[in-house]
Amino acid sequence: MKTADQYLESLKSLKIEAHVMGEKTAEPGGHGLVGPSRKAVAFTYEAAHNPESRDTLRAVSHLCNAEVNRFTHLHQSAEDLVKKIKMQRYCGAMTGCCFQRCVGLDAANAIYSTTFDCDRKHGTQFHDRFRNYWAWIQKEDLVVDGAMTDPKGDRSKRPKDQLDPDLFLRVKERKPGDGVIISGAKLHQTGMLNSHEILVMPTMSMRSGEESWAICCAVPINTPGVRYIYGRQASDTRKLEHDTFDVGNPIFGGQEVMTVFEDVFVPEERVFLDGQVDFAGTLVERFASYHRQSYGGCKVGVGDVLIGATELIARMNGVEKASHVREKIVEMIHLNETLYCCGLACSSQGYPTPAGNYQVDLLLANVCKLNVTRFPYEIARLATDVAGGLLGTMPSAADLNDPEVGPYIRKYLAANPNFDVVDRMKVLRLIENLTIGAGAVGYLVESMHGAGPPAAQRIMIGRQAALDDKVDRIKGLLSVS
Repeated sequence: MKTADQYLESLKSLKIEAHVMGEKTAEPGGHGLVGPSRKAVAFTYEAAHNPESRDTLRAVSHLCNAEVNRFTHLHQSAEDLVKKIKMQRYCGAMTGCCFQRCVGLDAANAIYSTTFDCDRKHGTQFHDRFRNYWAWIQKEDLVVDGAMTDPKGDRSKRPKDQLDPDLFLRVKERKPGDGVIISGAKLHQTGMLNSHEILVMPTMSMRSGEESWAICCAVPINTPGVRYIYGRQASDTRKLEHDTFDVGNPIFGGQEVMTVFEDVFVPEERVFLDGQVDFAGTLVERFASYHRQSYGGCKVGVGDVLIGATELIARMNGVEKASHVREKIVEMIHLNETLYCCGLACSSQGYPTPAGNYQVDLLLANVCKLNVTRFPYEIARLATDVAGGLLGTMPSAADLNDPEVGPYIRKYLAANPNFDVVDRMKVLRLIENLTIGAGAVGYLVESMHGAGPPAAQRIMIGRQAALDDKVDRIKGLLSVS
């Protein structure tokens, strides 16, 4: 397994380019906006070698019969699913941000079982292709971006009815025995510039006549024709300042990228679904369930950071014993642990697929994610309440370090004398980062829309709730027809 340093070096060798803030960047990892997110991914490598966390970050692969990073593991038991959630909480708590490897992990598990079922019905050879591909990913210990979200264009129209067919990524040309040429884009790609590979997936269920949009394939990150346009975050240019004090999280951060595929050739051995419209929806549903499970781990870990910072700022403000503050912090803990319970529940009730890997309980995974669309917002509101108005008005690091006005800041921002004024400002900046700053993209916006918005979970909950069975039981209980 790679070390953090080996991972970082492996990305440099890919020689990718990206457009960041209006400029083409030849080495994205060296850019101030990109660097913190790359460090967050590197942490997942470091943790696999750390004695404190290596058991959580490692698993034995049934594909290569060797120990691999759990972020590349195909779940072989419900216990594996539980360990995934524990790993994600740990990484979130240690970085205070999105560490960007969950989407690829969730995509791999969904593709593994879907290709097996597709081969069994259609006589295709996708499953063996994917097994070979993923065994290589595990052996090389690579980061894989799971690319699902298409631009979608006019939401009232199907893919085939769009004015521009590329608004849903599609197969533009098929070359039998050779491969396919794809065209389109994927939005909101978490950690794309920190990845080695891209797993392209359809964004929704497809129908007859939409075969060109039912495509799943693997694309190396440095493939000709793939373009990367970096996404902005709130207060992101603070990362470019000489003093990172005002960033809030001085080490780690997240990343989202618009990714354009401009007539990209994909060889046949890297194609895992091609026109089988009856399995596009299956793949989407399975991926979504794994990713909705993930949020019961990663968002809980970031929630741990926000709760810890809120408790600390309460002590620094001298209000930690006030009854209303205690109630608010207990409520934050209650909400955060409820999310963790949901993640553990859908994992512990996991079951084997015909392919052999384990699938989470679909109903409970959707309950988990639906709660995630709300609870982090309430946790953030309570943190804002406890922290106080300085969260939105505090002077800059430049003024803090200014010899003329800095002493005034230190004098008038003093609170509990047991704590240093500058340390108090650091904690406030971290809370700001997670509630209204760059970190809020991963903790709040992503909690709402990642793995689908609330309406998507409500649809799945309605489908999975077995209402007819519940009605039949009542009829039996009451002897009514």
